[in-house]
Amino acid sequence: MAPYSLLVTRLQKALGVRQYHVPSVLATAGAKYGVGFWKPGSGIIHQIILENYAYPGVLLIGTDSHTPNGGGLGGICIGVGGADAVDVMAGIPWELKCPKVIGVKLTGSLSGWTSPKDVILKVAGILTVKGGTGAIVEYHGPGADSISCTGMATICNMGAEIGATTSVFPYNHRMKKYLSKTGRADIANLADEFKDHLVPDPGCHYDQLIEVNLSELKPHINGPFTPDLAHPVAEVGKVAEKEGWPLDIRVGLIGSCTNSSYEDMGRSAAVAKQALAHGLKCKSQFTITPGSEQIRATIERDGYAQILRDLGGIVLANACGPCIGQWDRKDIKKGEKNTIVTSYNRNFTGRNDANPETHAFVTSPEIVTALAIAGTLKFNPETDYLTGTDGKKFKLEAPDADELPKGEFDPGQDTYQHPPKDSSGQHVDVSPTSQRLQLLEPFDKWDGKDLEDLQILIKVKGKCTTDHISAAGPWLKFRGHLDNISNNLLIGAINIENGKANSVRNAVTQEFGPVPDTARYYKKHGIRWVVIGDENYGEGSSREHAALEPRHLGARAIITKSFARIHETNLKKQGLLPLTFADPADYNKIHPVDKLTIQGLKDCTPGKPLKCIIKHPNGTQETILLNHTFNETQIEWFRAGSALNRMKELQQ
Repeated sequence: MAPYSLLVTRLQKALGVRQYHVPSVLATAGAKYGVGFWKPGSGIIHQIILENYAYPGVLLIGTDSHTPNGGGLGGICIGVGGADAVDVMAGIPWELKCPKVIGVKLTGSLSGWTSPKDVILKVAGILTVKGGTGAIVEYHGPGADSISCTGMATICNMGAEIGATTSVFPYNHRMKKYLSKTGRADIANLADEFKDHLVPDPGCHYDQLIEVNLSELKPHINGPFTPDLAHPVAEVGKVAEKEGWPLDIRVGLIGSCTNSSYEDMGRSAAVAKQALAHGLKCKSQFTITPGSEQIRATIERDGYAQILRDLGGIVLANACGPCIGQWDRKDIKKGEKNTIVTSYNRNFTGRNDANPETHAFVTSPEIVTALAIAGTLKFNPETDYLTGTDGKKFKLEAPDADELPKGEFDPGQDTYQHPPKDSSGQHVDVSPTSQRLQLLEPFDKWDGKDLEDLQILIKVKGKCTTDHISAAGPWLKFRGHLDNISNNLLIGAINIENGKANSVRNAVTQEFGPVPDTARYYKKHGIRWVVIGDENYGEGSSREHAALEPRHLGARAIITKSFARIHETNLKKQGLLPLTFADPADYNKIHPVDKLTIQGLKDCTPGKPLKCIIKHPNGTQETILLNHTFNETQIEWFRAGSALNRMKELQQ
């Protein structure tokens, strides 16, 4: 059989598709600055980290939710904003307020239809999307040994959805097996020598303790619209009927960063084989996203991919795909109410397909597969029967699969570019006319004065994730061009004034228009502005553009009831003021037509609140206090205009 790469090349030629070349800017930039480069097709970086970089006891700093699945290998792997990661790469000290520790004690053992994904779906239901903020979640207890290494990684990966600083499991024999299978037996042997230091200390204290009996845990499905709305699979159909959520499942999607391990694919294939044996295929559309080139190549070799295709599935590229909106969906029209089920980690409004009426639910890959076969949310594979093509009823048996391949992993194509030993001849070119790449210009420095008469661009009502602030999907092609991608600024946020998305009042013209257009109008006319937000503002993907865009278009402060950790730091890095109401009820005192003055910036010190004067159109004023979490170094970022500006000052 022809190699995979040759088959792809032939297919591209047959369809008249241009071959996809390695992005020269990324490749040459990596070469110039001594950074290893994973080429297109390598897979999702979460899985690259687990397969290559994480190990027991490591402190690993990387971007966003791409990083914490390394806790499945016993590492403290913390997701940060891109600018923070750059600091670490440049050898600059990285700071974090000492986190609390939430303990999750696992007893019993996983069995049947219950999977590692159900552990984090259960915990998310308990803690909610902000319950882990400011804390490391430490899983422990005898139940941990019943979870595979990649299963532990799934749990840690989705810990980002509860706001956790990171999550971690104690070192055990499951991790040793995975390290050995991925060519790191020497690390496993070293971890064995120090295993007493890679587990919880005897009698250790947790700031909060949750207990989960894995033997009693049932398969869960969370959603729609938020990953912490937890339901047992057995009950979600009744809840959906009551709430008016569509019962028919249009698409089932498995894989991506959270659940694309060899074991995940094997359990899904085990479900698929049973249906095929009775002549059934999926009633819903069905897609499979391998998490890495290694996983893709191995499930092709071992037949899992073909079984899933036989069921009616389509194997997608080794990439994020529909999980982050890279989905050219054709089966529905925008605005059409529908249901999808995925094994992804996030299901915020419009995230997967840009349709705000898509009700997305997250669950395990095997439950997605079973539901895609049945085609309805009312199906419970533990108790319900399907009808084969022979007219006989049958029940799906709980899936069983190897956690790791019996032989070695197939590495597939070599997609890694090592940095050259000598980078002196490397040059990075960016065309000044490019619509997708744009060199950043330094942001302006703080002028040393208080911020007077800030206009309110939008007062956000309810949930505002980084998807709402900087949408993904088709916008990602502009991620290298700040001005172009800024045309998506806050287009998903709900304006409290009219209950609409992407519709705000221009305070000068009094006309309602798109948020980015209004921000650009203010910038052109020298009007500085502010955003008012609700709870946990900026949860979800770190997406540094969600901080770069408001700064680029003239924002000076973001004032909310509370922030998601990474987004708050990202805002500081770009010279913005992330501030929180000292009294959350003060959110209600501010109206979109007001103007705000922020005082006390000259004397700003850690822990000292700032004063905010609310100026109402009728001439009345109110004064409130705003808290901040700046330390001395971060205050210098603000004064310099950004963290990069401050770095440059220190070099001069």
